[in-house]
Amino acid sequence: MIKQRKPRSEWYYLKKNSELLLLLLPGALLVLVFAYLPMFGVVLAFKDFRYDMGFWHSPWVGLDNFKFFFVSDNATLITRNTVAYGLTYMILTTLLALLFAILMNEMGKRWLRIHQTAMFIPYCLSWVVVSYLALALLDTQNGYLNKVLETLGLSTHMWYLESAPWPYILISAYLWKNVGFSTLVYFAGIMGINQEYYEAAKIDGTSRWQMATKITLPLLSNLITVLLILSIGHIFVGDFGLHYFIPNDAGMTYSTTDIIDTYVYRALRVNGDIGMSTAIGLYQSLVGLVLVVAANYVVRKINDENSLF
Repeated sequence: MIKQRKPRSEWYYLKKNSELLLLLLPGALLVLVFAYLPMFGVVLAFKDFRYDMGFWHSPWVGLDNFKFFFVSDNATLITRNTVAYGLTYMILTTLLALLFAILMNEMGKRWLRIHQTAMFIPYCLSWVVVSYLALALLDTQNGYLNKVLETLGLSTHMWYLESAPWPYILISAYLWKNVGFSTLVYFAGIMGINQEYYEAAKIDGTSRWQMATKITLPLLSNLITVLLILSIGHIFVGDFGLHYFIPNDAGMTYSTTDIIDTYVYRALRVNGDIGMSTAIGLYQSLVGLVLVVAANYVVRKINDENSLF
């Protein structure tokens, strides 16, 4: 009679994987401190916070804090801007990152390292630093762009007093800063593809364009789908640093640069209403959660293997 092995205890597996758990510990603490512990502050979305009464004793006001945003005259405008910019960033970043990743796969190792470094450096810069670079380009009197326009005999612009050019400026700044990181993610995915597929395709006389469309993109579809699902959750949460620092909070540009995050920040700075800002943050998070779940549900119905969960 074969003796059955006694099931291992949880402590055995913890001890066996102790080194991996130690590597996980810093990241887990980071998420705990900055993502989960602040969740206690969500209660302020339903309170009229008063410093003299404290966190728990401030009076409850129900949904009154949410009314500030929804009854605002600018609610439709800033919501439209937030969603439109979010969709544009997501689509263009994905397309350009895939294009650059495929092109990088065709490079030699020497040039590949140079391009990887050059594309990743902007991602490491803060929007404050990038705002000074933008100011050097767009300054009315001494900006490089106006100097170029003068040299070409064209009329100069007062960029920070005009609203029309800013969608193009913001989109260009976002892509310059973020496409490099997404490119490296997709390039890492391409590196994980079995090279025998490409070798067999070359033997059959397949062109590079056909290999990209028939091999690379289909095998990256799972990674592309997961990243798109995660990006959809951020559509309703704008990039505050980009939309606040790059336009330099210039009032004349609000019609094309203002998003929910910058609008709430200015309201908080002027009114000091913590409950209102917490309510809008909670609202954005809930909408983002719904969008992620809905997008994942649609993907799962189409192809269960590409879904996130």
